Amino acid sequence: MDYNTLDDLAVTGKRVLVRADLNVPLKDGVVTDATRIERQAPTIRDLAERGAKVIVLSHFDRPKGKVVPSMSLKPVVAPLAKAVGRAVAFADDCVGEKAEAAVKAMKDGDVLLLENTRFHPGEEKNDPGFTKQIAALGDIFVNDAFSAAHRAHATTTGLAYLLPSAAGRSMEQELSHLQKALGNPERPLLAVVGGAKVSTKIELLQNLVGRVEVLVIGGAMANTFLAAEGIAIGKSLYEADHLETARKVVHMANESGAVILLPTDVVVAKEFKADAAHRTVPVSAIAADEMVLDVGPASIQAFKNRLVTTRTLVWNGPFGAFETRPFDAGTVAAARAVAEATKAGNLLSVAGGGDTVAALAHAGVDDDFSYVSTAGGAFLEWLEGKELPGVEALKAAKARG
Repeated sequence: MDYNTLDDLAVTGKRVLVRADLNVPLKDGVVTDATRIERQAPTIRDLAERGAKVIVLSHFDRPKGKVVPSMSLKPVVAPLAKAVGRAVAFADDCVGEKAEAAVKAMKDGDVLLLENTRFHPGEEKNDPGFTKQIAALGDIFVNDAFSAAHRAHATTTGLAYLLPSAAGRSMEQELSHLQKALGNPERPLLAVVGGAKVSTKIELLQNLVGRVEVLVIGGAMANTFLAAEGIAIGKSLYEADHLETARKVVHMANESGAVILLPTDVVVAKEFKADAAHRTVPVSAIAADEMVLDVGPASIQAFKNRLVTTRTLVWNGPFGAFETRPFDAGTVAAARAVAEATKAGNLLSVAGGGDTVAALAHAGVDDDFSYVSTAGGAFLEWLEGKELPGVEALKAAKARG
């Protein structure tokens, strides 16, 4: 590996700053989804059990460098303690006297959560002075927040240039699966790219089309590709100003030898609502007053046929309007087919970004893929082939020795 992991660290008696991502959904001061907290727990638990003083750093929401009481990390203390299996103390600031006093009171094996790092403007500015203030609280830095690794902030990047640094368990797992999926995949490699807009995924499509054997286009963005081929798509959502973009992606696929799989049949309706009257038609038979809301069974069968020989799959985005029945059928069927191939040991499947996690959970298979990333923007930027500042900082730390 070109970065250190927890296994490379001697942490007993050391103050270890752990950058976690505890930016979880809250309602009425209560955490409604603790998935991210649970993913950070193994790193914190490991360090505490090895006798480190574990000081947890995280942002929460977007306070824009000011103290916003409703964006305090205090409500996260109880669910974090539950996930880690030990008491978690809390400090009302991440720098200054309150933070210093809380760290000074720690014993080996203790866990302390500091207040929202974004309450200070120096966090998002990656201000050297602010970074040094936080660095002074610790002896070692561990970054376990892959989901924030695409941000060059003080606690995601800056600290790694000031302290001996390593990736936490969650970060390590994420990087390992992404390397297997895109860096050095077992082939054939198939990518599913769905969602509403081509415009938000131009770089993603252009990076993947040169790296995969098969590119499956789903969701409303498939409508733009169909329209670019001259197919009448009725009232369907599409991007008229990105028809040429779609044609360029198809041209790139032809140049690289990749196969682009577009829907051949679709589920259409005259209105978009739950249980709306609908029908399944070939893409050549979409009426002027109809909109495409899902892929049809023939398209799913074509996808399944490709899966038989696929060895690695990357998935980003749904096949249709999965939040609204019956337009979830295509996404559910495809997701379950991938899950079955994965469980049979025939496929490495990595998914993430945007609505993907919700779509796989809806299909009941989010635990059956090889890995499902909750990282969002960082996952997408990795798929786009971009360097992530937080990851590059860890590589630099290892290179320094």
